Amino acid sequence: MALPSTVTARPALPRLEGKRVVVTGGARGIGAAIARRCAAEGAEVSVLDRLAEQGSAFAQEIGCHFFPVDLTDGASTTDALGAAIEKLDGIDVLINNAGILRFSPLLDISVEEWDAMFAINTTAMLVTTQIAARAMIAAGSGGTIINLASMAGKTGGAGQGHYAASKAAVIALTRVTALELGASGITANCICPGYVLTEMGAATRTKADVAEWSTYSPLGRLADPDDVAGVAVFLASADAGYMTGQAVNVTGGMLMH
Repeated sequence: MALPSTVTARPALPRLEGKRVVVTGGARGIGAAIARRCAAEGAEVSVLDRLAEQGSAFAQEIGCHFFPVDLTDGASTTDALGAAIEKLDGIDVLINNAGILRFSPLLDISVEEWDAMFAINTTAMLVTTQIAARAMIAAGSGGTIINLASMAGKTGGAGQGHYAASKAAVIALTRVTALELGASGITANCICPGYVLTEMGAATRTKADVAEWSTYSPLGRLADPDDVAGVAVFLASADAGYMTGQAVNVTGGMLMH
């Protein structure tokens, strides 16, 4: 005799219809790809970014809301995210994408450089998570928090000790968020990309770098921002409703654990 199914029917695309989504660092690169995909999947999207002119133009392009912000400043973050949540009349999904990448040998990293890296990559994420989670809990309908970490947060990386450490902290913060907020119906997961072809790395990479790094992947190429955006949309959707506390690799097979 067949057992009764516990699987509920999933809605057809668009997968994020009716969802209210906030994306930090969403004016370009991975964040812009995520915001674009979320909007295409039916979500109402608010983008937060320090790039005011670029962010405003992008918001007009995809039909979302834009709020300029300095995520290293607590008051600016509180005001911008609060305004974004108010504009959306609530929040269902927070995608913490904003971050920076710098290179420096371990023995040359200054305390100021270390603090600057953590300020945007980790501390800002804590602040936005607290604000969004409080709004989700007050609404009583749960929610989803997705953080952008990095393969470097799992493997380390020569010449990027402060970056790798900040991303390892993101993974830990994600898991603590999942543990503490699960009872309120909030899931938390992070994405760990490998090499992604974005504007942020364009100034330092060469064609030779791209060719060499591509050999590290069994797929023979580096990631496009859309490769990461597709995973973010999945994690924001009902299909990932029973996933929480996970650090999902999007590395083209460069990292398989």
